[in-house]
Amino acid sequence: MTTWYEGPLAAFDTETTGVDVETDRIVSAAVVVQDAPGTRPRVSRWLVNPGVPVPAEATAVHGLTEEHLQHNGRWPAPVMYEIAEQLAEHATLGRPLVVMNAPFDLTLLDRELRRHRASSLARWFDSVPLKVLDPRVLDRQLDRYRKGRRTLTDLCAHYGVTLQGAHDAAADALAALDVVRALGRRFATRLERLSPAELHALQVEWHAAQARGLQAWFARSGSDETVCPEWPLRPELPAAA
Repeated sequence: MTTWYEGPLAAFDTETTGVDVETDRIVSAAVVVQDAPGTRPRVSRWLVNPGVPVPAEATAVHGLTEEHLQHNGRWPAPVMYEIAEQLAEHATLGRPLVVMNAPFDLTLLDRELRRHRASSLARWFDSVPLKVLDPRVLDRQLDRYRKGRRTLTDLCAHYGVTLQGAHDAAADALAALDVVRALGRRFATRLERLSPAELHALQVEWHAAQARGLQAWFARSGSDETVCPEWPLRPELPAAA
């Protein structure tokens, strides 16, 4: 019987105007689908004119300038619909969805749907729930005492995954997918008997515990930074932009 990490997976990633999920916007996105390890991935890409200024700091990360997006990007409303529709299709087909740091990308998508479609991400998954695999949460749980950072670049280096063209949505999505497959193989004895639905439920608990630990560390360091324990989607704020 094929294990989930050797079977079909989809992956989702975005590039944005910044790191605030309530106010920043998606400027590019990609969904990557792979039926089995080593098979050719199928890639869907979107380029978005966000309708707001693109800070130079964001352009320095992903290379997308405001001028380029204005001339080549599409308006957000149809793009957000197409992305949500495709993610819902993968859920219906039973494909787990890999999202590195899921509360960031999925919350951004949710806020864009609310902003431009008067909708929400949850509405797309009323009948078939989303099953998310977050390499960041999985790695922190399965190898919790390892020192060092755990960005996508770090995880790729640790698990022997090639990341070509970092901060391109499609490249990052494919790399995150490969990291999840590598995680599955490395920790097979702990993961192979768990279904993606069971892993999704466990990650809710694991992320909450990880958030509490990080929050305690901030408190000890004298920082007033807060960590949201919700996963894979942050709750809507009353004053969201």
